[in-house]
Amino acid sequence: MSFITWNDSYSVGVAIIDNQHKRLVNIINELNDAMGAGKGKEVLGKVLFELIQYVNTHFKTEEEYMIKYQYDEYEQHRYEHEKLTDEVKRFYEDFNSGKAVLSIQIMNFLRNWLMDHIIIKDKKFGKFLNEKGMN
Repeated sequence: MSFITWNDSYSVGVAIIDNQHKRLVNIINELNDAMGAGKGKEVLGKVLFELIQYVNTHFKTEEEYMIKYQYDEYEQHRYEHEKLTDEVKRFYEDFNSGKAVLSIQIMNFLRNWLMDHIIIKDKKFGKFLNEKGMN
């Protein structure tokens, strides 16, 4: 069973952003599966690193559209992206240094942040992009 199950209610109505959100969900599910299977530090570290890289790719995509279409809430949205990026990097650094292990609390944080961000912030942004003709 997936840790996060994507459903259409998470769609923001912009294909490129929805596809990136689905990939983020898949990476978080991979991380959860690896953690649950007791995979070694190397495998968990690799998946966590992939999450960091993909989060950066996804946020860059959103922020480029925000700038291009002059989204009024760009600064606040970008700030939230920075906070999550910093938090995930901290998880990664703590994990690699042996200061912390991946836990259900971290996984719940990632799931809750992503789902809340998509449902509240990104859906609003998606509607804005739809009004600009993006689907």
